[in-house]
Amino acid sequence: MSLVRPSPTPIRMLLGAGLLLASAVATAGTPIDENRPLDPDGRVEIENLKGRIDVQAWDRPEVRIEGSLGKGAEKLEIHGDRQRLSVRVKYPNRGGLGFLSGDNTEPTDLRLMVPLRADLEIDSVSATVDVRGVAPRELSVDSVSGDVSVIGAPGEASIDSVSGDLRLTINSHNVDVESVSGDVELRGRLDGDVAVETVSGQIDIAGHESSIRNLSGSSVSGDMTIATALASGGEMSLETVSGDVELRLPANLSANVHGESFSGDLELPGAKVDHARHGPGSSVRHRYGNGDGEISIETFSGDARLRLD
Repeated sequence: MSLVRPSPTPIRMLLGAGLLLASAVATAGTPIDENRPLDPDGRVEIENLKGRIDVQAWDRPEVRIEGSLGKGAEKLEIHGDRQRLSVRVKYPNRGGLGFLSGDNTEPTDLRLMVPLRADLEIDSVSATVDVRGVAPRELSVDSVSGDVSVIGAPGEASIDSVSGDLRLTINSHNVDVESVSGDVELRGRLDGDVAVETVSGQIDIAGHESSIRNLSGSSVSGDMTIATALASGGEMSLETVSGDVELRLPANLSANVHGESFSGDLELPGAKVDHARHGPGSSVRHRYGNGDGEISIETFSGDARLRLD
C-alpha cells in the first residue's frame, strides 16, 4: 500500500520561509554606514584583521565609512576627533589571543573616503589593502599575508608585509618597503630616498621619470630588477646573497661603479672584471662620465649586470 504525504500547510510553508530568512540574516554581514568630521590635514588609523580595506581620497573634511562587518566580529570601533580618527574592527579576545581570534570569523570589508591630504596608518593581518588617490604627508601600511596596492603621492611612505605581494605606484621623496616572501613592484616618480628589502621576494623598481638621490636594495634569495636614474651626487647600494641583480640606468650615467661577488658573474659595459688568482671571487671598478655618483653592487652567488640604455 502506498503512502500519500500530505501537502505542506500554509503555516508550515511560512515557518519554512521564516527559517530560511533567519538563516540568511544570520550569515549576512552587518552593514556599515558612518560619517565622521576630520580636518583636511588630520590623521586616520585603520585596523582590520581579515577581509578588505579600501581607501580613496575626496575633497571633503570628513571620513565616510561603508562596508560590511563580518559575522563573529564584535563591533566597529570609531574613536577620536577632527585631528585624529581611529577606525578598528574589534574581534573577541579569547584567552588573550585577540590577534588570532579572527580565524573563526567572516571577513569584514571596509570602504573609506578620506580627505586628500590626511595622514594614513593601516594595519592588517590577512586583509587585502587597496589605497588610491591619496596625498598625505605620511602613509604607513603594515600587513602580514594580505596583498597591498597603493596609488598615491605621499610625502613619506612606509609599507611592510610578510608574505603579501606589494604593488606600489608612488610619487614620493621618501619610500621604505620591507617584505619577507612577498614580491615588491615599485613604480612612480621617486626623487629622494628609496629603501627596499626582502628575503625571498622579487624586487622590481621602475622609476623612468625619476632621479633617485639614495637607493638601498637588499635581498637574500630574491632577484632585483631596477630601472631608474641616479641624481647628481646620488648613491646606490645593492646587496644579495643568491639573488641576481639587473640594473638599468641612462646612457649618460655619471658615477663610480664598484661590484663584488664570491661566485656570481659580474658584467659592466666597457669594464674589465678582475678575478681572484686563487679560489673564487671577482670584482670590478669603473667610472662613467664624471663620476658624480657612487654605485655599489655586492652578491655572494648571484649574478650582477649593469645595462646603460
